Amino acid sequence: MNKTDKQLAAVIIIHFLLLLHAVTSASPSSQTIELGTATKGGGFELFGKTLATVVNSIKSPVKLKPIHTKGSKQNLNFLAQGKIVVGLVEGNAARQALEGIGRKKLDLKVLSVMYPNPGMFVVRADSSYKTIEDLKGKPIAFGTKASGLRILVNDVLNGLGLKPDRDFQQIILNKASEGPKLVLEKKAEALWGAGIGWPGFVKLANSPVGARFIPPTETQIKKILKKHPHLTRMTVPAGTYKGQDKDIDSIGLWSLILISPTVSEDTAYQLVKAIHQGESMMASKLKQGGFTTVKNTLNNVDMKLLHPGVIKYYREQKLIQ
Repeated sequence: MNKTDKQLAAVIIIHFLLLLHAVTSASPSSQTIELGTATKGGGFELFGKTLATVVNSIKSPVKLKPIHTKGSKQNLNFLAQGKIVVGLVEGNAARQALEGIGRKKLDLKVLSVMYPNPGMFVVRADSSYKTIEDLKGKPIAFGTKASGLRILVNDVLNGLGLKPDRDFQQIILNKASEGPKLVLEKKAEALWGAGIGWPGFVKLANSPVGARFIPPTETQIKKILKKHPHLTRMTVPAGTYKGQDKDIDSIGLWSLILISPTVSEDTAYQLVKAIHQGESMMASKLKQGGFTTVKNTLNNVDMKLLHPGVIKYYREQKLIQ
């Protein structure tokens, strides 16, 4: 080997060692993770954007990048296929996937709760509709094809002996943002939705005509819960929406932030740490974001479903044994 060859070999070795050092010394959780949300104009898109803003403002090696998807069902499929490793999933869709109800059981973990999803219909305030029975036979926007909210409404109506495609003129949306527009233009008489500060409800309530909410009655709630005991009583606090001067009682489940078990313990630890360090910021930016807390996660999620990185953080904070 001549002098030139030796010098070239030395340069190559030096570059290789520098590259090896960079790879081995970098934090394994130093990365940007795509967060599956939903279609534009929906609650998950708004929540995901806000959550990413909060997490990315915290001094953390892990960042979030929200991406549009078709909603809970697609997020579950993407999680199963490894196309994403973190996704927002409505509570009923999450339950079916985690327990293998009507579909293949998925091995997924919980990073945190999002917010409660009490379901109800909303109509124009100038309409004559007051009850779910009043809406029978009418064109109703029931959400997007892959939305978990359609699982919730199927359970709610099933508990009352009703079906969206049989007892109503069912409208399936391409994007969540289409729903309130259809109601305002009188192309749909009502919109089904759920959650605290849900964008579709906000848009209708803030419109010039205003909104009226139609949840199940107390008698109907009892009937639904008897057939579907997995659902939970939930309340939309008075003042959540413009013109809403009383609490609205309904039923639903908590939506969840699900994470693949393939995500390292350190990455999940850093993510949940940033989420909960940003609790007050999340609450200040988004009304429903105030529910994304350690306390609510511990109160509403089975410990066995939490990612090991979440367990590590909670133990470090002496929140669990």
